[in-house]
Amino acid sequence: MTTTDEQYMERAAALAEKGRGFASPNPAVGALVVADNRVVGIGWHKAAGLDHAEVMALQDAGKRAKYATLYVTLEPCNHQGRTPPCTRAVIEAGIRRVVVGSRDPNPGVCGGGIETLQAAGVEVTTGVLRERTRELIEEFIWYAGTRTPFVTVKCAATLDGRIATATGDSKWITNKQSRRYVHRLRHEADAILVGGGTVQADNPSLTARIEGMQTKDPIRVILDSRLSIDENARLLNQISDAPTLIVTAGDRYVSMEKKERLEKKTGVSIVDSGDGSARIDIALLMKILGDKGVNSLFVEGGAGVIGSFFHHNIVNKALFFKAPKILGGDDGVPVCRGRGGAAMDEALDLEHVKVSRFGDDVLIRGYVKGMMPEVPSCSPA
Repeated sequence: MTTTDEQYMERAAALAEKGRGFASPNPAVGALVVADNRVVGIGWHKAAGLDHAEVMALQDAGKRAKYATLYVTLEPCNHQGRTPPCTRAVIEAGIRRVVVGSRDPNPGVCGGGIETLQAAGVEVTTGVLRERTRELIEEFIWYAGTRTPFVTVKCAATLDGRIATATGDSKWITNKQSRRYVHRLRHEADAILVGGGTVQADNPSLTARIEGMQTKDPIRVILDSRLSIDENARLLNQISDAPTLIVTAGDRYVSMEKKERLEKKTGVSIVDSGDGSARIDIALLMKILGDKGVNSLFVEGGAGVIGSFFHHNIVNKALFFKAPKILGGDDGVPVCRGRGGAAMDEALDLEHVKVSRFGDDVLIRGYVKGMMPEVPSCSPA
Protein backbone atom coordinates (compact mmCIF):
# COMPACT_ATOMS: atom_id res chain seq x y z
CA MET A 1 0.00 0.00 0.00
CA THR A 2 1.37 3.39 -0.98
CA THR A 3 0.77 6.92 0.20
CA THR A 4 -0.78 7.61 -3.20
CA ASP A 5 -3.37 4.87 -2.60
CA GLU A 6 -4.31 6.48 0.70
CA GLN A 7 -4.62 9.93 -0.86
CA TYR A 8 -6.88 8.71 -3.63
CA MET A 9 -8.97 6.67 -1.19
CA GLU A 10 -9.45 9.76 0.98
CA ARG A 11 -10.78 11.57 -2.08
CA ALA A 12 -13.14 8.67 -2.75
CA ALA A 13 -14.31 8.83 0.89
CA ALA A 14 -14.99 12.56 0.52
CA LEU A 15 -17.16 11.75 -2.50
CA ALA A 16 -19.02 9.12 -0.46
CA GLU A 17 -19.86 11.78 2.13
CA LYS A 18 -21.97 13.54 -0.50
CA GLY A 19 -24.36 10.59 -0.51
CA ARG A 20 -24.80 10.24 3.24
CA GLY A 21 -28.46 10.43 4.13
CA PHE A 22 -29.63 10.25 0.53
CA ALA A 23 -28.24 6.77 -0.25
CA SER A 24 -29.97 4.93 2.61
CA PRO A 25 -30.91 2.11 2.92
CA ASN A 26 -27.86 1.55 0.74
CA PRO A 27 -24.43 2.48 2.10
CA ALA A 28 -22.68 5.71 1.15
CA VAL A 29 -19.99 4.84 -1.39
CA GLY A 30 -17.52 6.95 -3.35
CA ALA A 31 -15.29 6.02 -6.29
CA LEU A 32 -12.79 7.53 -8.64
CA VAL A 33 -10.86 6.38 -11.71
CA VAL A 34 -7.17 7.24 -11.98
CA ALA A 35 -5.11 7.00 -15.18
CA ASP A 36 -1.50 8.18 -15.47
CA ASN A 37 -1.69 9.71 -11.98
CA ARG A 38 -4.71 11.82 -12.96
CA VAL A 39 -8.29 11.51 -11.78
CA VAL A 40 -10.33 10.96 -14.94
CA GLY A 41 -13.66 9.92 -13.43
CA ILE A 42 -15.57 10.41 -10.18
CA GLY A 43 -18.82 9.10 -8.73
CA TRP A 44 -20.83 8.54 -5.58
CA HIS A 45 -24.03 6.67 -4.82
CA LYS A 46 -26.79 9.26 -4.80
CA ALA A 47 -29.88 7.20 -3.95
CA ALA A 48 -31.19 3.65 -3.84
CA GLY A 49 -32.11 2.51 -7.36
CA LEU A 50 -29.65 4.88 -9.02
CA ASP A 51 -26.23 3.92 -10.37
CA HIS A 52 -23.63 2.84 -7.86
CA ALA A 53 -20.51 4.91 -7.33
CA GLU A 54 -18.29 2.66 -9.47
CA VAL A 55 -20.62 2.86 -12.46
CA MET A 56 -20.86 6.64 -12.17
CA ALA A 57 -17.07 6.96 -12.05
CA LEU A 58 -16.61 4.61 -15.02
CA GLN A 59 -19.19 6.50 -17.07
CA ASP A 60 -17.46 9.76 -16.18
CA ALA A 61 -14.09 8.34 -17.27
CA GLY A 62 -15.40 6.82 -20.51
CA LYS A 63 -12.67 5.28 -22.68
CA ARG A 64 -10.01 6.60 -20.29
CA ALA A 65 -11.01 3.86 -17.84
CA LYS A 66 -9.20 1.19 -19.89
CA TYR A 67 -6.06 -0.01 -18.05
CA ALA A 68 -6.78 2.55 -15.29
CA THR A 69 -7.12 2.07 -11.51
CA LEU A 70 -10.47 2.26 -9.74
CA TYR A 71 -10.57 3.43 -6.11
CA VAL A 72 -13.79 2.56 -4.29
CA THR A 73 -14.63 2.84 -0.60
CA LEU A 74 -16.69 -0.39 -0.56
CA GLU A 75 -16.17 -3.71 -2.32
CA PRO A 76 -17.95 -3.68 -5.70
CA CYS A 77 -21.20 -5.65 -5.64
CA ASN A 78 -21.36 -8.95 -7.47
CA HIS A 79 -25.13 -9.51 -7.46
CA GLN A 80 -28.16 -8.30 -9.35
CA GLY A 81 -30.26 -5.88 -7.31
CA ARG A 82 -32.06 -2.78 -8.49
CA THR A 83 -29.00 -2.26 -10.67
CA PRO A 84 -26.67 -4.75 -12.43
CA PRO A 85 -23.55 -6.01 -10.60
CA CYS A 86 -20.74 -3.45 -10.51
CA THR A 87 -18.09 -6.13 -11.05
CA ARG A 88 -19.42 -6.63 -14.58
CA ALA A 89 -19.09 -2.91 -15.36
CA VAL A 90 -15.55 -2.82 -13.94
CA ILE A 91 -14.41 -5.80 -16.00
CA GLU A 92 -16.08 -4.57 -19.21
CA ALA A 93 -14.46 -1.13 -18.80
CA GLY A 94 -11.01 -2.73 -18.87
CA ILE A 95 -9.95 -1.57 -15.41
CA ARG A 96 -6.49 -2.97 -14.60
CA ARG A 97 -6.50 -2.53 -10.82
CA VAL A 98 -9.13 -1.98 -8.12
CA VAL A 99 -8.33 -0.53 -4.70
CA VAL A 100 -10.97 -1.26 -2.03
CA GLY A 101 -11.47 0.37 1.35
CA SER A 102 -13.91 -1.98 3.12
CA ARG A 103 -15.28 -5.37 2.18
CA ASP A 104 -19.05 -5.82 1.84
CA PRO A 105 -20.43 -6.67 5.32
CA ASN A 106 -23.47 -8.56 4.04
CA PRO A 107 -23.31 -12.25 5.01
CA GLY A 108 -22.93 -14.46 1.96
CA VAL A 109 -21.74 -11.51 -0.14
CA CYS A 110 -18.52 -10.43 1.60
CA GLY A 111 -15.50 -11.09 -0.62
CA GLY A 112 -17.53 -12.24 -3.63
CA GLY A 113 -16.94 -9.09 -5.64
CA ILE A 114 -13.21 -9.22 -4.99
CA GLU A 115 -13.01 -12.88 -6.02
CA THR A 116 -14.89 -12.19 -9.27
CA LEU A 117 -12.54 -9.35 -10.17
CA GLN A 118 -9.46 -11.41 -9.42
CA ALA A 119 -10.79 -14.33 -11.45
CA ALA A 120 -11.10 -11.95 -14.41
CA GLY A 121 -7.46 -10.93 -14.07
CA VAL A 122 -8.02 -7.64 -12.25
CA GLU A 123 -5.46 -6.80 -9.57
CA VAL A 124 -7.19 -6.04 -6.27
CA THR A 125 -5.80 -4.24 -3.20
CA THR A 126 -7.97 -4.23 -0.07
CA GLY A 127 -8.04 -2.52 3.31
CA VAL A 128 -6.82 0.94 2.24
CA LEU A 129 -8.02 3.47 4.85
CA ARG A 130 -9.97 0.63 6.46
CA GLU A 131 -11.12 2.65 9.50
CA ARG A 132 -12.10 5.71 7.47
CA THR A 133 -14.14 3.66 5.02
CA ARG A 134 -15.63 1.48 7.77
CA GLU A 135 -17.01 4.52 9.55
CA LEU A 136 -18.71 5.63 6.34
CA ILE A 137 -20.87 2.51 6.43
CA GLU A 138 -21.03 1.70 10.15
CA GLU A 139 -24.82 1.90 10.23
CA PHE A 140 -25.04 -0.42 7.22
CA ILE A 141 -22.62 -2.89 8.83
CA TRP A 142 -24.58 -3.01 12.08
CA TYR A 143 -27.93 -3.39 10.39
CA ALA A 144 -26.65 -6.09 8.04
CA GLY A 145 -25.54 -8.17 11.03
CA THR A 146 -28.39 -7.50 13.49
CA ARG A 147 -31.40 -6.22 11.50
CA THR A 148 -31.74 -3.51 14.14
CA PRO A 149 -30.75 0.17 13.89
CA PHE A 150 -27.32 1.54 14.69
CA VAL A 151 -28.07 3.84 17.65
CA THR A 152 -26.34 7.18 18.18
CA VAL A 153 -27.16 9.17 21.33
CA LYS A 154 -26.48 12.89 21.27
CA CYS A 155 -26.68 15.35 24.12
CA ALA A 156 -25.64 18.94 24.72
CA ALA A 157 -24.62 19.81 28.27
CA THR A 158 -23.02 22.52 30.36
CA LEU A 159 -19.64 21.85 31.93
CA ASP A 160 -21.39 20.87 35.15
CA GLY A 161 -23.45 18.27 33.32
CA ARG A 162 -26.87 19.87 32.83
CA ILE A 163 -28.96 19.67 29.67
CA ALA A 164 -31.53 22.20 30.92
CA THR A 165 -32.20 24.50 33.84
CA ALA A 166 -34.59 23.61 36.65
CA THR A 167 -37.33 25.39 34.69
CA GLY A 168 -36.61 23.27 31.60
CA ASP A 169 -34.92 26.04 29.60
CA SER A 170 -32.30 24.64 27.22
CA LYS A 171 -32.10 27.24 24.43
CA TRP A 172 -29.36 27.45 23.72
CA ILE A 173 -26.62 25.45 25.45
CA THR A 174 -24.42 25.03 22.40
CA ASN A 175 -23.47 27.52 19.69
CA LYS A 176 -24.59 27.83 16.07
CA GLN A 177 -21.69 25.77 14.71
CA SER A 178 -22.59 22.83 16.93
CA ARG A 179 -26.27 23.07 16.09
CA ARG A 180 -25.51 23.16 12.36
CA TYR A 181 -23.49 19.98 12.74
CA VAL A 182 -26.38 18.32 14.60
CA HIS A 183 -28.68 19.14 11.70
CA ARG A 184 -26.16 17.44 9.41
CA LEU A 185 -26.34 14.35 11.62
CA ARG A 186 -30.13 14.44 11.46
CA HIS A 187 -29.93 14.54 7.68
CA GLU A 188 -27.66 11.48 7.66
CA ALA A 189 -29.87 9.41 9.98
CA ASP A 190 -32.83 7.31 8.89
CA ALA A 191 -34.79 8.24 12.02
CA ILE A 192 -34.63 10.65 14.95
CA LEU A 193 -36.12 9.83 18.37
CA VAL A 194 -37.24 11.98 21.29
CA GLY A 195 -39.56 11.51 24.23
CA GLY A 196 -42.98 13.05 24.69
CA GLY A 197 -41.54 15.35 27.34
CA THR A 198 -39.23 16.96 24.80
CA VAL A 199 -42.12 17.50 22.41
CA GLN A 200 -44.14 19.12 25.18
CA ALA A 201 -41.31 21.32 26.43
CA ASP A 202 -39.66 22.36 23.14
CA ASN A 203 -42.33 21.80 20.46
CA PRO A 204 -39.58 20.79 18.00
CA SER A 205 -39.79 20.22 14.26
CA LEU A 206 -37.24 17.38 14.25
CA THR A 207 -36.24 18.20 10.69
CA ALA A 208 -32.84 18.74 9.08
CA ARG A 209 -32.33 22.38 8.17
CA ILE A 210 -28.99 23.60 6.82
CA GLU A 211 -28.78 26.86 4.94
CA GLY A 212 -27.43 26.39 1.43
CA MET A 213 -27.63 22.59 1.50
CA GLN A 214 -30.26 20.18 0.28
CA THR A 215 -31.24 17.92 3.17
CA LYS A 216 -33.43 14.92 3.91
CA ASP A 217 -35.67 14.85 6.96
CA PRO A 218 -35.40 11.73 9.13
CA ILE A 219 -38.37 9.63 10.19
CA ARG A 220 -39.61 11.17 13.45
CA VAL A 221 -40.10 8.74 16.33
CA ILE A 222 -41.82 9.98 19.49
CA LEU A 223 -41.91 7.93 22.70
CA ASP A 224 -45.31 8.71 24.21
CA SER A 225 -46.53 5.77 26.28
CA ARG A 226 -50.01 7.22 26.97
CA LEU A 227 -50.43 9.24 23.76
CA SER A 228 -50.47 12.53 25.61
CA ILE A 229 -49.04 14.56 22.71
CA ASP A 230 -50.67 17.91 21.99
CA GLU A 231 -52.61 17.59 18.75
CA ASN A 232 -51.35 21.03 17.74
CA ALA A 233 -47.69 20.03 18.12
CA ARG A 234 -45.53 21.42 15.33
CA LEU A 235 -44.23 18.06 14.13
CA LEU A 236 -47.80 16.78 13.65
CA ASN A 237 -48.83 19.71 11.51
CA GLN A 238 -45.66 20.47 9.59
CA ILE A 239 -45.20 19.57 5.95
CA SER A 240 -42.38 17.05 5.58
CA ASP A 241 -41.64 14.07 3.36
CA ALA A 242 -40.67 12.12 6.48
CA PRO A 243 -43.30 10.03 8.27
CA THR A 244 -43.93 10.35 11.99
CA LEU A 245 -44.23 7.38 14.37
CA ILE A 246 -45.68 7.74 17.85
CA VAL A 247 -44.71 4.84 20.09
CA THR A 248 -47.10 3.95 22.92
CA ALA A 249 -47.28 1.31 25.64
CA GLY A 250 -50.36 -0.24 24.00
CA ASP A 251 -54.03 0.43 23.36
CA ARG A 252 -55.03 -0.20 26.97
CA TYR A 253 -53.10 2.91 28.03
CA VAL A 254 -54.30 5.36 25.36
CA SER A 255 -57.52 7.00 24.26
CA MET A 256 -58.68 5.08 21.20
CA GLU A 257 -60.70 8.10 20.11
CA LYS A 258 -57.59 10.28 20.13
CA LYS A 259 -55.56 7.59 18.40
CA GLU A 260 -58.04 7.30 15.54
CA ARG A 261 -58.34 11.08 15.28
CA LEU A 262 -54.57 11.60 15.11
CA GLU A 263 -54.07 8.89 12.51
CA LYS A 264 -56.85 10.30 10.34
CA LYS A 265 -56.07 13.98 10.80
CA THR A 266 -52.25 13.99 10.67
CA GLY A 267 -51.32 10.71 8.98
CA VAL A 268 -49.03 9.63 11.80
CA SER A 269 -48.48 5.95 12.52
CA ILE A 270 -49.08 4.90 16.12
CA VAL A 271 -47.01 1.88 17.13
CA ASP A 272 -47.48 -0.39 20.14
CA SER A 273 -44.17 -1.25 21.83
CA GLY A 274 -45.36 -1.89 25.38
CA ASP A 275 -43.62 -4.12 27.89
CA GLY A 276 -46.87 -5.32 29.46
CA SER A 277 -47.05 -2.37 31.82
CA ALA A 278 -47.36 1.33 31.08
CA ARG A 279 -43.74 1.48 29.90
CA ILE A 280 -42.24 1.26 26.42
CA ASP A 281 -40.02 -1.73 25.64
CA ILE A 282 -36.96 -0.14 24.01
CA ALA A 283 -35.48 -3.46 22.84
CA LEU A 284 -38.76 -4.40 21.17
CA LEU A 285 -38.88 -0.97 19.53
CA MET A 286 -35.45 -1.58 17.97
CA LYS A 287 -36.82 -4.74 16.34
CA ILE A 288 -39.89 -2.87 15.11
CA LEU A 289 -37.77 -0.11 13.58
CA GLY A 290 -35.42 -2.67 12.07
CA ASP A 291 -38.37 -4.40 10.41
CA LYS A 292 -39.30 -1.02 8.94
CA GLY A 293 -35.84 -0.76 7.36
CA VAL A 294 -34.41 1.84 9.74
CA ASN A 295 -30.63 1.39 9.55
CA SER A 296 -29.69 4.29 11.80
CA LEU A 297 -31.41 5.94 14.75
CA PHE A 298 -30.38 9.34 16.13
CA VAL A 299 -31.55 9.76 19.73
CA GLU A 300 -31.99 13.36 20.90
CA GLY A 301 -34.27 12.65 23.82
CA GLY A 302 -34.34 14.19 27.26
CA ALA A 303 -32.70 12.81 30.39
CA GLY A 304 -35.19 9.98 30.86
CA VAL A 305 -34.89 8.77 27.26
CA ILE A 306 -31.09 9.00 27.21
CA GLY A 307 -30.85 7.19 30.54
CA SER A 308 -33.17 4.44 29.32
CA PHE A 309 -31.18 3.84 26.14
CA PHE A 310 -27.91 3.55 28.05
CA HIS A 311 -29.58 1.37 30.70
CA HIS A 312 -30.72 -1.09 28.03
CA ASN A 313 -27.16 -1.17 26.60
CA ILE A 314 -28.28 -0.66 23.01
CA VAL A 315 -26.30 2.50 22.28
CA ASN A 316 -23.56 2.12 19.68
CA LYS A 317 -22.18 5.65 19.59
CA ALA A 318 -22.28 8.56 22.02
CA LEU A 319 -21.86 12.21 21.06
CA PHE A 320 -21.56 14.59 24.00
CA PHE A 321 -21.35 18.30 23.26
CA LYS A 322 -19.90 20.28 26.16
CA ALA A 323 -20.47 24.03 26.15
CA PRO A 324 -18.33 26.44 28.21
CA LYS A 325 -21.22 27.27 30.54
CA ILE A 326 -21.78 26.49 34.22
CA LEU A 327 -25.22 26.65 35.79
CA GLY A 328 -23.68 26.36 39.23
CA GLY A 329 -26.40 24.44 41.04
CA ASP A 330 -27.75 20.94 41.55
CA ASP A 331 -31.32 21.72 40.50
CA GLY A 332 -30.89 21.56 36.71
CA VAL A 333 -31.70 18.58 34.48
CA PRO A 334 -28.90 15.97 34.31
CA VAL A 335 -27.85 14.20 31.13
CA CYS A 336 -29.35 10.90 32.31
CA ARG A 337 -32.20 10.08 34.65
CA GLY A 338 -32.98 6.72 36.17
CA ARG A 339 -30.91 4.18 38.00
CA GLY A 340 -27.20 4.16 37.29
CA GLY A 341 -24.34 1.91 38.30
CA ALA A 342 -23.61 1.44 42.01
CA ALA A 343 -19.85 1.27 41.43
CA MET A 344 -17.55 2.96 38.95
CA ASP A 345 -16.63 -0.37 37.37
CA GLU A 346 -20.29 -0.64 36.28
CA ALA A 347 -19.95 2.46 34.13
CA LEU A 348 -20.15 2.10 30.35
CA ASP A 349 -16.75 2.65 28.77
CA LEU A 350 -16.26 4.46 25.48
CA GLU A 351 -13.55 3.42 23.04
CA HIS A 352 -12.09 4.89 19.87
CA VAL A 353 -12.78 8.31 21.37
CA LYS A 354 -12.34 11.45 19.30
CA VAL A 355 -12.48 15.07 20.43
CA SER A 356 -13.27 18.00 18.15
CA ARG A 357 -14.23 21.63 18.55
CA PHE A 358 -16.99 23.80 17.15
CA GLY A 359 -15.93 27.26 18.16
CA ASP A 360 -15.72 27.13 21.97
CA ASP A 361 -17.89 24.00 22.19
CA VAL A 362 -16.21 20.62 22.53
CA LEU A 363 -17.60 17.39 21.06
CA ILE A 364 -16.53 14.12 22.66
CA ARG A 365 -17.58 11.08 20.64
CA GLY A 366 -16.89 7.40 20.93
CA TYR A 367 -18.35 3.93 20.73
CA VAL A 368 -19.76 2.12 23.72
CA LYS A 369 -17.30 -0.69 24.38
CA GLY A 370 -18.15 -3.74 22.30
CA MET A 371 -20.70 -1.87 20.17
CA MET A 372 -18.54 -0.61 17.30
CA PRO A 373 -19.56 -2.35 14.06
CA GLU A 374 -16.85 -4.43 12.42
CA VAL A 375 -16.80 -5.83 8.89
CA PRO A 376 -16.95 -9.62 9.32
CA SER A 377 -13.96 -11.69 8.39
CA CYS A 378 -14.32 -13.17 4.92
CA SER A 379 -12.25 -14.43 2.05
CA PRO A 380 -10.18 -13.12 0.40
CA ALA A 381 -8.24 -11.41 3.20
